[in-house]
Amino acid sequence: MHVHDDHGRLFVRDGAVTLAEYVYEPTEATRESPRPYALLRSRSDVSVTAYRPSDHVWHKGLSLALPVVGPHNFWGGPTYVHGDGYVQLPNNGTQRHKGAEVRVDADGVARVEEALDWIAESGELVLEEERTLTARIVDDTTWALTWRSALRNVSRAPLGFGSPTSKGRENAGYAGIFWRGPVDFTGGEIVSPVGGGGDGIRGEPGPWLAFIAPDRDAGILMIDASDPVTGTGNPWFARSEEYAGLNPSPFFHTDTLLPAGETLVLAAALVVGDVDVADLAPTVGAALVAEVRAHLHSRLEETPA
Repeated sequence: MHVHDDHGRLFVRDGAVTLAEYVYEPTEATRESPRPYALLRSRSDVSVTAYRPSDHVWHKGLSLALPVVGPHNFWGGPTYVHGDGYVQLPNNGTQRHKGAEVRVDADGVARVEEALDWIAESGELVLEEERTLTARIVDDTTWALTWRSALRNVSRAPLGFGSPTSKGRENAGYAGIFWRGPVDFTGGEIVSPVGGGGDGIRGEPGPWLAFIAPDRDAGILMIDASDPVTGTGNPWFARSEEYAGLNPSPFFHTDTLLPAGETLVLAAALVVGDVDVADLAPTVGAALVAEVRAHLHSRLEETPA
């Protein structure tokens, strides 16, 4: 595995296959809430993410997208306003890359340590982020990516992190690290720890979900690595019938208030494999979550009180 940096994009390659293209200097319009995003492929060179699909052009592969950060929209597109539906407001924020350290460790794990500013449409600095991404080969057919984001509230007031559901729209609790699958993944199978679930799993808590492409040539396992709000895990936003999407969403049902000067951490792991990828949840998935959480706790211990 090797990493190549080229004009605002990082390419993570496994031989001739580009497993990930991480765009850290996006050029999309403000209305789409520009943010870094990753476009992913399987080891067999199958695309497993969408970029600007016609149904939601602000969906970008794998990204951290938040529709409600106080009055700001860092998801893209219109904002849900209870009683009025979705309204295009002048509140689409931007995640701006400040710098990054990129390396491949001795064990072959590619690692990106990135700093970002979250800037309101008005120009106000809202959040400062420390983001850590890793990529590694798991086996002959599988590779994995981890994503950890520490968000510090640098505004002068508390910020409420929420979703359309926390603001009154039923069963639309998307917010957080969001995977959008290709258009041809629509209608694929959603697998949960208790078996199938389909779109009915949306809003339910759990440690992981998997998504199997309709033609069964690829599978995605997504594991929530954020500290759960309940003992059973955070709620999930999941879709298959309208489009393919998975998102562990701590703010699905209720807002989380982040006081000024304090930090909120969101984290997830994504395993890209074949039709049996869900079988890796108790082994590979659990190890990735343990690694991410251990890294988080060590960083918190290094931070002065």
